[in-house]
Amino acid sequence: MGGVRGWHASPQDGAVATTDSATGEIRIPLSLHKIDDHQGDAPLVLSRVEAELLHAALSRLLTPRTDLPHRRGAVAP
Repeated sequence: MGGVRGWHASPQDGAVATTDSATGEIRIPLSLHKIDDHQGDAPLVLSRVEAELLHAALSRLLTPRTDLPHRRGAVAP
């Protein structure tokens, strides 16, 4: 993994995620960056199950937890 240090991916500006009705695959267009220098574009391709798991994980992270004491920068499990 040392070769990808400093790299990140962001959704492509203005691009729309698509789905393949035959396979259930979800394609999310991403822009790849090394630090802040654009290196290229690539789709994130997820199976329907993978997309559902990612959706659930993101929903948990985006839903405020009221049953835990607030700690700055803490992420709920």
